[in-house]
Amino acid sequence: MKRPSSARIPTLADVERRVRSAREARRSFHDRVLDGVRDFLEDHAMQGKTGAREFYEFEKALHERLVEVEREIVADVMSASDVDADAIEIDGRVHRRVLRSKQTYMTACGEVEVERWLYKDRADPTAHALAAIDARLGIVEGFWTQRAAEQASWVVTQMTPQKAEELFERVGNMEPSKSSLDRLPRALGERWEAEREKYEHVLREAIVVPDGTASVAVSIDGVLAPIDGGRSPTAVRSAAASEGRQSKGPAGYREIGCATLAFCDEKGDLISAVRFGRGPEHKKRALKETLRRDLEHVLAQRPGLRVAKVTDAGGDNWEYLATLPEGPEILDFFHATEHLAQAIAAVHGDGTFATRHKFEFLRERLLTEDEGATAVINALAYLRRTHPRIKRVEQVLRYFRKNKARMRYAEWKRGGFMIGSGVVEAACKTLVAQRLKLSGMRWSHHGAQAILTMRGWDQSDRFDEAWALVAATYQHDVHVLANVVDITPKPERKSRRSRTSR
Repeated sequence: MKRPSSARIPTLADVERRVRSAREARRSFHDRVLDGVRDFLEDHAMQGKTGAREFYEFEKALHERLVEVEREIVADVMSASDVDADAIEIDGRVHRRVLRSKQTYMTACGEVEVERWLYKDRADPTAHALAAIDARLGIVEGFWTQRAAEQASWVVTQMTPQKAEELFERVGNMEPSKSSLDRLPRALGERWEAEREKYEHVLREAIVVPDGTASVAVSIDGVLAPIDGGRSPTAVRSAAASEGRQSKGPAGYREIGCATLAFCDEKGDLISAVRFGRGPEHKKRALKETLRRDLEHVLAQRPGLRVAKVTDAGGDNWEYLATLPEGPEILDFFHATEHLAQAIAAVHGDGTFATRHKFEFLRERLLTEDEGATAVINALAYLRRTHPRIKRVEQVLRYFRKNKARMRYAEWKRGGFMIGSGVVEAACKTLVAQRLKLSGMRWSHHGAQAILTMRGWDQSDRFDEAWALVAATYQHDVHVLANVVDITPKPERKSRRSRTSR
């Protein structure tokens, strides 16, 4: 319950006096900061100094001084953003002032120390004290300002926390530790996953079909990465042996799904693409659903846009692509020719003139002739008859016969479709392998997904939009409750006389 207090209401003169005092204090602060810069420039003047080393030291010292000034200003502005009141309301709950303490924050210009008030929801005995300044400024994980967190999260998606720590140290602005850089994407990833479908819907609504788009290529693929909850390959093999089974494939590796939505011009060349990845999951369910919804949104914008479904040979992938809006199913041209080259090399030898000549001849027919797939199948059938003991020829022949309907490359090139899955193949490499498969790396599912999510934002040119969504979860409106006193029943306190008489 709340009731008005009997405290004196400030008069207009009181308010004006406080405003003048604050203005004078601000002017004094600005003068002190600017005087510090002037003093530095006078002490380190470059007049009469020459040489690369002297200028190097001057430039370094100047940057350090300006960053120091920036920290002073940022700390002052943060302090001014604090709330000094008996009671405040955050997310509809009343919090009362409990104590004042100092806190170190990581800003884009480095660490600053700010003294601020803490408030507590006294109706909840288990609640932790909160800083109003954190809620108002959207402080991330109680430590990072939003600008600092945005920079750090982007950098750590591109490189390891250790290299990121070194980068920030060399740049000379903020200097977060390796451990804090490691924790940040995990915390952001948890927040994103908690409301993933809602956030993906917002990003989806922001997708705009580029000018000049004639078709959209939908692709899905997968790549193995060391994701096993932290178990080493030796532990994985030992566990399999103890269960009486043999560990197959790379021990400790699981498949990460990658998907792309590629916008192509009238020649089938790439204009731009949306890329995303999901950690290990049964039949890539979440990945496929996201891809489906993105495609439906694009077609709602451009109903006449042609669709191509491009991937390499994979039964589950083809089954999924068949459920999408109508469009040709296209087997990646590179994979088809790779199999063809292996069959010819198995007969004529790897790298020989005969292999190169036959491969280039058949590859050209496959790409440019309407019946190119039939011509290749006939050539492979001849090789099988003349070399019946070479199993690779038989395997490739079955491969081409099975996928013949997906190899009408000449027809689809004339129609302006993309005939290669290079976009999704590149995503497997740049989105996953270049960050998650470095030497000695082991990933948990949640840790890997956090990196995949943010790298997907970056490679789809929507990092800023996605960051704004997750950053907003740290911001809360703070309302000052004026003239409020606490009338919550308190336990009866015994008098000193009654306590000492015992």
